[in-house]
Amino acid sequence: QVQLVESGGGLVQPGGSLRLSCVASGFAFSPDAMSWYRQAPGKERELVATVTTTSGSTNYADSVKGRFSISRDKSQNTVNLQMSSLKPEDTAVYYCKLRKGGVHYWGKGTLVTVSS
Repeated sequence: QVQLVESGGGLVQPGGSLRLSCVASGFAFSPDAMSWYRQAPGKERELVATVTTTSGSTNYADSVKGRFSISRDKSQNTVNLQMSSLKPEDTAVYYCKLRKGGVHYWGKGTLVTVSS
């Protein structure tokens, strides 16, 4: 059974940094892509960043370009999200997602709160 476990969330002041990690387990296939999404209170879940596992290409939401960086450690089936210059509007629950074909697997999320 595929399992995704996020970690690294917490409270950080505006302008600060956090590094989120997601460890994936329970599968023997090679994922097509791994992504980070977020959902702020009262808002829909939105895509933050994606890394395509075959080519290593990355994509980011306009709101985080230049501030966030996604990376994947193939050997440990881990995907990380380095977040810097954090803003209060980055406050959300951050979710990890793994995609294989048309199947999507989600983690349970980790809360990031940006506040002074």
